[in-house]
Amino acid sequence: MRTVDLFDLEKTIAKPLLEACEYPWQALSKIKAFVVSLGEKLDKEKFDEVSPQVWIAKSAKVFPSAYIAAPCIIDEDAEVRHCAFIRGSVIVGKNSVVGNSTEMKNCIIFDNVQIPHFNYVGDSVLGFKAHLGAGAVTSNVKSDKTPVTIKNGDEKIETGMKKFGAMVGDCVEVGCNSVLCPGTVIGRNSTVYPLSRVRGYVKENSIFKSQENIVEKI
Repeated sequence: MRTVDLFDLEKTIAKPLLEACEYPWQALSKIKAFVVSLGEKLDKEKFDEVSPQVWIAKSAKVFPSAYIAAPCIIDEDAEVRHCAFIRGSVIVGKNSVVGNSTEMKNCIIFDNVQIPHFNYVGDSVLGFKAHLGAGAVTSNVKSDKTPVTIKNGDEKIETGMKKFGAMVGDCVEVGCNSVLCPGTVIGRNSTVYPLSRVRGYVKENSIFKSQENIVEKI
């Protein structure tokens, strides 16, 4: 579940933040300050500061109906589509897609990520080439509002955080209308079936059919 086990840090401009964190969720409380600091150093030949602390690459495509709150960085060749709602403290990676009516806050989206249809991503990190199917969401607050615990069998990691969505590794496919419960961690190259409710740790190269039926990819 370590940062380097889940993500190729060469595939995000957030590398300086994440490489300092043994576990990726340790970065969540630092995203806002990092975005502001990084944004001020971006190449003005490649990025426009379209409003205070909102930096958008000149090569990115942002639909007029999208809402983008500060601080935020939209990296090169990304696409932010109709009625996307970006609430701030967000990095959208190169060639990534934020789609129709997708809502985001306090998250890092690596390069080449697809979150294209009616998704919610909050207090989360999505790795290189991760894909959320239509309607798939990260749930970032427990119903009883207690701090999130990450569970891996009998192992438990107390995060101390009340808001913690999901850590989705590189090349993960999440099926349509799935819910990633608070504190979900999905290892690289795994696939989640549509209509799933996922909690805890799913190891890399797995197929998640249900909480009781997780198999290794062959």
